[in-house]
Amino acid sequence: MLNQYPLWKYILIVVVLIAGGIYALPNLYGTDPALQISATRKTVVDTSTQKQVINLLDGAKIGYRSYTLDPVTGLLVRFKNVEGQLHAADLLREQLGDGYTIAQNLAAATPHWLSWFNAEPMYLGLDLRGGLYFLMEVDTDTVVKQAKERYVNDFRTTLRGEKIRALSIAPAADGVRLKFRDAATRDKAHSALRGEYHELVFSDSDEAAAYYVDARFSKAGLLDIKKYALSQNITTLRKRVNELGVAEPIIQQQGDSRIVVQLPGIQDSARAKSILGATATLEFRLVDVEHSVQDAKSGGVPGSRIYTETNGQPVLLKKRVIVTGDRITNASSAFDENGRPAVMVTLDGVGARAMGNTTKENVGKPMAVVFIEQKTDTKLVNGKKVQSSHMVEEVINVATIQGVFSRRFQITGLASSNESRDLALLLRAGALVAPIHIVEERTIGPSLGQDNINRGMSSVMIGLAFVVAFMLFYYRGFGLIANVALVMNIVLIVAVLSLMQATLTLPGIAGIVLTVGMAVDANVLIFERIREELRVGNTPQASINAGYAKALSTIADSNITTLIAAVVLFILGTGPIQGFAVTLSVGIVTSMFTAIMVTRAIVNLIVGGRRIKDLSI
Repeated sequence: MLNQYPLWKYILIVVVLIAGGIYALPNLYGTDPALQISATRKTVVDTSTQKQVINLLDGAKIGYRSYTLDPVTGLLVRFKNVEGQLHAADLLREQLGDGYTIAQNLAAATPHWLSWFNAEPMYLGLDLRGGLYFLMEVDTDTVVKQAKERYVNDFRTTLRGEKIRALSIAPAADGVRLKFRDAATRDKAHSALRGEYHELVFSDSDEAAAYYVDARFSKAGLLDIKKYALSQNITTLRKRVNELGVAEPIIQQQGDSRIVVQLPGIQDSARAKSILGATATLEFRLVDVEHSVQDAKSGGVPGSRIYTETNGQPVLLKKRVIVTGDRITNASSAFDENGRPAVMVTLDGVGARAMGNTTKENVGKPMAVVFIEQKTDTKLVNGKKVQSSHMVEEVINVATIQGVFSRRFQITGLASSNESRDLALLLRAGALVAPIHIVEERTIGPSLGQDNINRGMSSVMIGLAFVVAFMLFYYRGFGLIANVALVMNIVLIVAVLSLMQATLTLPGIAGIVLTVGMAVDANVLIFERIREELRVGNTPQASINAGYAKALSTIADSNITTLIAAVVLFILGTGPIQGFAVTLSVGIVTSMFTAIMVTRAIVNLIVGGRRIKDLSI
C-alpha cells in the first residue's frame, strides 16, 4: 500500500522527537547569578560559614533564591538578579576578609529531575553568557634570566664531569661568564663546553691576570628562547583551562609576547585568575643541617638561604635545586596513610635520576619541598584598581629521607584536599615557563550577554515567522506540515548541541537562522515534485510517493555539498567560525531528518491509505 510507514519507523520518529524535547528542555531554564564562596589555605567553608553568610545577606536585606554547601567546592548562593549578586559580592568580600575567595559566576537553573537523563543546557560563549577576558604579557626577561641560570648549573655539571675547576661561573649581561686560574685550564674548559653547547657563541678573554670564557646567546637563539616560552605558556594555559572545566575557551597568541584568554561563563572568578596566572611549580632542596637559621641571619651562609614554612617558621635550605617542577610528568591528589591530603608525583627520566642520586647520598637527612607561585593582588588606590605582583616561595613540606626513591613519591603537609587538588592540577598541567602579568582584564556581564541572546532569539523568531507565513500561503496544508517539521528541527538542533555540550555564540545563532531558511528547501523540492506529478495526471497517492522518491537524490546532493563546506569551515576556522560551522552542520543533518522522515510520517498518517481526490498543496 502506498504512503504507509512500517510501525518501527513511527516508533523511531516518536522516540527521537521525545528525546530531543527532553534534551532541549534545560535551555529554557537559563542560569542564576551566583556567588561561590571557597576557602583559602588558612580557612575552611563549613556550616558556621554558611550561617554567617546567610545572616549577612538577611541583615542587608539582599534577596537570594537558595544556597548549597558542598565539602569540595564550598558554598554556592543563588540570587534573584545580577544587582543582588553584585551587592552581595561587595558585602561578603568586606565582611569575610581575605580568608575566603568570593567568585561571581552563573549557575545552571536546570530542574533536578532532568539530571536523571543527564540533560544539561548548551554552553554559551563569552558574547552571550558573559565571562572573563584577559590580555596577558609574558615576562620574556625572566625567561632569559632562567636560561642563564640553567646554563650556569649545566656548565658546572659538565666541568665537574671533566674534572675541570672554575673559579666562578656566573650570569653575565648577554650570557654566562666563567673565570679560571690559568690559560691552560681555560682552554680545556672552552673546548669541552663548545663541543657540547653548539647553540651558544664562545669567546676567550684575559683581564687582570684572570682568564675568562664568555658564553653568549646568538640573536637567533635568544629569539628561539622567547618563542619557546610563549608557545609553552599557551600550551600550559590550555591545559589549565581544560582542568578548570571552562567550556570552549579561546586562548591565542597576540603579538610577540602577549596571550588572549577568554573564559565564558565565569564572572570575576578569583580561582580562575589564580590558576591561570600562577607560575606555580615546585623545587626540591636539601635542608642545611650544618648551619642554623641564626647563622644565616647573622653572617650569611654561602650556598644556603632562608625560606619560610606555611606556619611562618624559618628554615635554612641549600641553594642547589635537586629537581624542579618541569621534571614532573604527572600529579594527582590523594591521601596519605594517616588520611591527610597529599599529592602523588611522578618524575621523568632526568628528574628520577637526579632524585635517586640525591636520596641515595642523603638518607636520614631532611629534604624540603618549596612551592613557588607568582600572585597578583588588586587594591583600591584613590578609587582605582591597582594591580601588583609578587613572588611567593613557601616550604610546604619538610621530611626526612627514609630511603632511596626516584620516579614516584608523595608530597604531604598540605592544608586541605582543595589545596592538594589545585596543586595537582597546576603540576599536571605544567608550570608556566615564564611569569605572565595581566595587562588587561574585562568582565563581560551577563546583562550584556542576555541582550545579545534576546537579539539572537528575535532574529530566529522573525526568520521563522516569515518562513512559516510563506509556507502556509504557498503550500497550504502541506505548508503547515512543513512548519511543524521546521519547529521540530529547531528543537532537535538545540537538543544535539546540548548533548554535544557545544558552545553557542552569536555566529552560532547565525547558523541556526540560516538553517531555518535552508530547512524548508527540501520540502519545497518535494512539494514542487508532487505538484508536477499532479499536473501530469497522476493520482494524489502516487504523486506523494513519487514526489518524495524523486526529490531525495537532489536533496541529498545539495545538503552534502553544504555539509562539506561546513566541515572545511570547522577544520580551518577558529573560535566563532567553528561555532557557526557546528550549528550549520547539525542543522543540515536534523533538517534532512525532519523534512523527509517527519513530514512523510505526518502525511502518511493524514492521507496514507485513503481514497482522496485532491491535495491541499
